[in-house]
Amino acid sequence: MNDQLTLDPKTTAMIIQDLQNDVISEGGAFAGDGGYDHAKSQNVVENVARLAAAARSVGVPVIHVHYVVDPGAPGTKLNAGLYRAVKESDALVRGTWGAAAAPGVEPQEGDLVVEKMRTSAFYNTRLMTLLQGFGTETVIVTGAWTHMSIEHTARYGADAGYRMIVINDACSSINDEWHNAGLNYALTAIGEVASLEQAIEALGARVAA
Repeated sequence: MNDQLTLDPKTTAMIIQDLQNDVISEGGAFAGDGGYDHAKSQNVVENVARLAAAARSVGVPVIHVHYVVDPGAPGTKLNAGLYRAVKESDALVRGTWGAAAAPGVEPQEGDLVVEKMRTSAFYNTRLMTLLQGFGTETVIVTGAWTHMSIEHTARYGADAGYRMIVINDACSSINDEWHNAGLNYALTAIGEVASLEQAIEALGARVAA
């Protein structure tokens, strides 16, 4: 945990990743794998919403990254289990409830939405172009799942030259074991881990508890 977190709102952006119904909402295609229960135990929707409000209040761009495929997942290369599961589960299909943002973390006015078809928020998306346009140096990462998309995004962002800050209580996985493995092992030396309260304080924001 970073005890002395510092953030400059002028060069910081916030990502809300994969907080979609099929991933974390009850009845979602993958929520039964533990995604719903762990998101609930982490209070992830409420915590992410609170941090997003803080970010907006100080001018930090808020970018929602959603995994979206067209019906039947055409063009999805099925080279790994995750991608096969998306197709086989008929999940995250454009225009459906499953692909929509989970209640409480819907994009707000002024937010941006980036669509992806792979694990990292950066891979073959417009995210890097947006961050470069904003003059971003530091990226706050929130969302699901810690051991998968969050980790991949943090690694890719670090390689691309960004300071990656993962908010431990604004992320969720399928259980505590996988969540902590992502934070305590996978992110070692390529990102920083901080809490919701640390991030709000470092941004200099004042939001309701």
